[in-house]
Amino acid sequence: MNIQAIRNKQARFAVGLMSGTSCDGVDAVLVRIKGTGPGLAIKLISHKSFPYETELRNRLLSEQMSSRDVCLLNFELGDCLAEAAQSMVDIADDNGTEVDFISAHGHTVGHYPPTSSQAHFGTLQIGESAVIAQRTKKPVVSDFRVRDMAAGGQGAPLVPYADWLLFHKKERTTVCLNIGGIANITVVTPKFKDILAFDTGPGNIIIDGTVRILSRGSRAFDENGEAARRGKIIPEFLEYLLSDSYFSKPPPKSTGREHFGVNAYLRDALASRRDHSYENMVATVTRATTQSIVESYKRYVEPKHNVSHMVVGGGGAMNSTIMLSLQKALPKLQIYISDRIGISHNAREAVAFSILGNETICGTPANVPQATGASEAVVLGKITPA
Repeated sequence: MNIQAIRNKQARFAVGLMSGTSCDGVDAVLVRIKGTGPGLAIKLISHKSFPYETELRNRLLSEQMSSRDVCLLNFELGDCLAEAAQSMVDIADDNGTEVDFISAHGHTVGHYPPTSSQAHFGTLQIGESAVIAQRTKKPVVSDFRVRDMAAGGQGAPLVPYADWLLFHKKERTTVCLNIGGIANITVVTPKFKDILAFDTGPGNIIIDGTVRILSRGSRAFDENGEAARRGKIIPEFLEYLLSDSYFSKPPPKSTGREHFGVNAYLRDALASRRDHSYENMVATVTRATTQSIVESYKRYVEPKHNVSHMVVGGGGAMNSTIMLSLQKALPKLQIYISDRIGISHNAREAVAFSILGNETICGTPANVPQATGASEAVVLGKITPA
């Protein structure tokens, strides 16, 4: 079926794929989408997660890759994405429906957004779409960031468009918080033109990195925030972590592991504080994540918007220490995980990219220029035919 035929269908069935900065694995969704733009309606049919093998995860987490590493990982990850996509295609077949297209964000290996001090910028996601298309025999939409960046934008965050379609209400403003490797906020206003969105800074990336370094690789993350809950905050370490200039930079802004990765942000800081306990170190980096979110909210959201609800997604939603800290710091907000309203916390971004893929198929602009800083609304993504 060609793209025009898919575009003309009353309802389209899509697979959305997401591989986040935390490198836990591939989140895959099967959805039914009707329409495009403000009238779009979506139904989540199925969701599955496909964890990465430890060895692959470690290579994806590497902050130093050769051109050979990138080339090989691009195709290897393409195979992983194709396997996840085929699993969802099989589920669709079992339910008597046919997948029309696959939408894959891929894995970001480099993200260098425009800044006033840099003449050059760029972004690169891997997870070869041709491999997915060849394996599944379905058209694939991918490479979403580059068009926004070509239009002068940050290329991120990209989920605000989907957040608005999924969560906006005529009578209230809601904040969508995603705590993946990087944390980002979308202020979902009644009117699309008033959306505010930006990366607040590090999410799980610094917590997972601290756990991996201090446990010498025997642990990958702080399950449910248990170590952080037992630990005590190290005031001078927290002050150091929050002194980064990114936090005081006004939106539009985006960031990634180039700025907040283990080597760039953590390794030396951890090495110089070896006299502190594991629990105290994890508690402190967890508080840095939470406090950077809270301070971003108070600095950039609270003065301009009357917010009553905060919906949390991403892996950080499962960290009870983060969630309790957020509620304590923002007592006026009703804070809850997106599962409560029918979208699993680890499916939200895959759902978002299935929406963005649908808009690419339909030729509908899906960036949010006031959030990314782009000069205009543009159609995102590239299409690899089946």
